[in-house]
Amino acid sequence: MSAAGATADTGRALRVGVIGAGVMGSNHARVLAGLPGVLLIGIVDPLPEHRTRAIDLVGCRAFESLDQLFAEGIDAVTIAAPTHLHHEIALACIARNVHILVEKPVASTVEEGREIVAAAERAGVTLMVGHVERFNPAVAAIKKAISGEDILSIGITRVGPFPPRMSNVGVVIDLAVHDIDLIRWFTESDIIEVQPQLSSAVAEREDIALLQFRTASGVLAHINTNWLTPFKARNVTVATRGKYVMGDLLTRQVTECFGFKPDGSYSMRHLPVGHDEPLRAELIAFLDAVRGGKLPAVSGDEGVASLEIAIRCLESPARPAASTMRKGPRRIAG
Repeated sequence: MSAAGATADTGRALRVGVIGAGVMGSNHARVLAGLPGVLLIGIVDPLPEHRTRAIDLVGCRAFESLDQLFAEGIDAVTIAAPTHLHHEIALACIARNVHILVEKPVASTVEEGREIVAAAERAGVTLMVGHVERFNPAVAAIKKAISGEDILSIGITRVGPFPPRMSNVGVVIDLAVHDIDLIRWFTESDIIEVQPQLSSAVAEREDIALLQFRTASGVLAHINTNWLTPFKARNVTVATRGKYVMGDLLTRQVTECFGFKPDGSYSMRHLPVGHDEPLRAELIAFLDAVRGGKLPAVSGDEGVASLEIAIRCLESPARPAASTMRKGPRRIAG
């Protein structure tokens, strides 16, 4: 089935596959299986235990190889395989005119990301990058609240315990890339200055990152992220000339401070926040773009731009945490 046919024939069900049956891929399959106008053809994973879990969780077919999925005839796929495989898988799908949503980060390197974008443009297929945090209802409420405002600064905290799944990336690629994308999306401006502070306390790669940015529009932003906090926290604050917006992305509470007076008083209100599952909203947006031949909600170029900033943050080598700096009690002089 060609991509052109899939786009033109909007009346029939889209035949969709999922590549990667880990935690994220299994969630993709679960959501897709419940969407109207979608026929989930199956999920691909080379590991038998992953395929078994996907079958048990979703009840869909599972394939060992990509070619087996292609043989079934598909219009679109979501790629939730390990990042180092994104480039190879994406190009294989594009070569068969299959529309793709690829999980963040779009690729392992900026060069690979650009190759994916260029190939999709040449083939005329939809390419969307899975920056799912944009579809968090709390994020959408923040974006609406600051629309048209003169943004001054943005602060984002994304911390939690060390992930149970071992990964070949640190917190910048795993976590901070979400917030780099949000900073670019909130400000609608490119990041032009990066000041990273990285440390490796318990992991080989950085597990603490304090990142500062300046956008082309002059907004100052910072991200605090780590794998050393015993609980998860996801908080966003945005200061503009007219208001101060605070959002908790986990509880989905968004508060706006406004009406600042010379005596220091101000007003506060809680903003309405939706209840959509972010992944479901993301996949619906992807499939709508496929059906209508529209620009996707998160373009390949946007995904590459956020990856490029994340990699710039990693150019400074991570340092060991200063646990051996002072063995005994501090001596008081005098």
